[in-house]
Amino acid sequence: MKLIFLLFVGIVLYFIAKNYKTEKFENIKLNVKEKFTGDLMNHEAGLLVALMAKVAKADGEVCELEKEMLKHTFNDISRHFENQDEIKVKLQKIYTKEQESFDNTIEICEKLYKITKNHYQKRVKIIEYLLNLAFIDKDFSQTEFMIAEDIANALKIKRADFENLVNTFENFYKQQKESQAISIDKAYAVLGSSQNDDNNTLKKNYRKLVKEHHPDIVAGRGESQSIIDEATRKLQEINEAYEMIKKHRGI
Repeated sequence: MKLIFLLFVGIVLYFIAKNYKTEKFENIKLNVKEKFTGDLMNHEAGLLVALMAKVAKADGEVCELEKEMLKHTFNDISRHFENQDEIKVKLQKIYTKEQESFDNTIEICEKLYKITKNHYQKRVKIIEYLLNLAFIDKDFSQTEFMIAEDIANALKIKRADFENLVNTFENFYKQQKESQAISIDKAYAVLGSSQNDDNNTLKKNYRKLVKEHHPDIVAGRGESQSIIDEATRKLQEINEAYEMIKKHRGI
């Protein structure tokens, strides 16, 4: 089960640029599921979710994109267990509990380091995933930087690798912001909505479109990679439109 991180790193795909392609991992048997009944805080899955809670807590609020990312992470991790419903509930409890304090952050990292000691690239992927969570609202605060830096240091990530990841995300979102030409009118059109729609109607339309264009659902229909890539691009556009309208409305 030590490959579990590699299985859900692909979630990053639809939350960031289409440049970020899903990695293809060989020799992973997706039909083999783990039966786990112990303490998830001694397991890679629980430790990662605990660190996600710390990063999400850093800026004091969780945006819609972060909520979507967290939901799909819980789903993606738990489905690789035989007792997936039980695991999902436990992961959600870990997330809620670990948002209460930063005090045990280094202790969690030390546990995770022991498990992944001989797998440096896996630890780099963990930091990449956590940074994606921090950047997803397009506002990487100093507090988020500090917690991510502490985690990277505790996981013994090389400074150059950490800075390279941060710079990659910063440059990507800077370029995205500079090239963003979508207008409010276009944003409403993307969501199939109008400025007269109330907030609940807008949210309903957004969720419907997310489900329709989710890459996992599209892939599950057996569509080609080009269609999956297009769905990923469309989902990004939908998310951007929804966030723009929310900011415009002050919600």
